[in-house]
Amino acid sequence: MVKIRAMPEAIVVFCTCPDEESAVRLAKGLLEGRAAACVNVLPGIRSIYRWQGALTEDTEVLMVIKSLASCFEELESWLLAHHPYEVPEIVALPASAVSADYMAWIESSVGK
Repeated sequence: MVKIRAMPEAIVVFCTCPDEESAVRLAKGLLEGRAAACVNVLPGIRSIYRWQGALTEDTEVLMVIKSLASCFEELESWLLAHHPYEVPEIVALPASAVSADYMAWIESSVGK
């Protein structure tokens, strides 16, 4: 018999930043506010996108944020208030499977 553990929905949020300094500042703010359990900062990504009608290409830094769906509104509000971009990328994807120990760690790391 397989035991299925009911768990809060883990999410992975992607957010790009113009530089490593702003990504690290944002990551620390999310962690200090307990809106995220972990943030990976990946420098040197190349983003090609349409902005204000023009094709644009920039080097950016990607934050990969691990949190819970129940914390998304707080996480999003905080990023919108502190991010240097006019329209920051804030894209959350549900984690379809998470190891039990890692999930327990996320749960203990976020929220009040």
